[in-house]
Amino acid sequence: MKLPHNNPVNTQLNPQFVFGVVGIFILLFSALIFRPFAIVNAGERGVMMRFGKVQDTVLDEGLHPIIPVMTTVRSLSVRVQKNDVNAEASSKDLQDVKMDIAVNWHIDPERVNRVFQQIGDREDILIRIITPSVSEVVKAATAKKNAEEIITRRTELKQEIDAELKQRITSYGIIIDDISLVNVSFSPEFAKAIEAKQIAEQEAKRAEFEALKAEKVAQAEINRAKGQAEAQRLQQQTLNQAFLQKLAIERWDGRFPTVMGGDGALPFINISPETLNPPNAAKK
Repeated sequence: MKLPHNNPVNTQLNPQFVFGVVGIFILLFSALIFRPFAIVNAGERGVMMRFGKVQDTVLDEGLHPIIPVMTTVRSLSVRVQKNDVNAEASSKDLQDVKMDIAVNWHIDPERVNRVFQQIGDREDILIRIITPSVSEVVKAATAKKNAEEIITRRTELKQEIDAELKQRITSYGIIIDDISLVNVSFSPEFAKAIEAKQIAEQEAKRAEFEALKAEKVAQAEINRAKGQAEAQRLQQQTLNQAFLQKLAIERWDGRFPTVMGGDGALPFINISPETLNPPNAAKK
């Protein structure tokens, strides 16, 4: 008895299927390697270059198709960035001044391609433009003021540096948002001199206050003395009137005059110095 003979299974793959799979694999591999698209993240702008030459087009945020190999894209941040710059200068009275300045800046989004072409990336901008510009502006601004004015007119100094720095850097396609004078320091010798001056001013104000206080006290004593003198004068005047009346009563012999005064008053009731010593007494 013969067993049934099974037909062998055809294990050969369809050539078209193989070519399709290989083609898809090559496309995926090419996409990963050559990337026919560019992604510009939020807060950035893309600088498009064709065979290394910067193009006029600036790519916004999002996905952008490009031609692999021929076209490349470099992304630069246009967000506000902060950098600390240390600057040294001299005041008008030749005092050494050191400043720690915080600079907030960003790249002009519409000029990203020119900034990258002429200056470079963030580090190049900081080294080539911002740091030397801050140093020059600080030197020019502090040279107009003496050390005391730098301390007392710090807000004005900050505004001058801010305005001058904005005007100086804008032409490079870099926008200065704001600056802050984090710290302003002088030499130890000058700091001691400032401290001594402040102490002297406080002592002078204290002495002025004491002198003014003494003057007020003296004036109060004078006013008190004047008041007492006036009180004594009035008291003396009152005592004199009473004394005259008492004297007239003591000298009265008990007889009323035969002729009354024009006002009908008794002589000893309305007595004055003129009553006791009338002007015509000597003539009589």
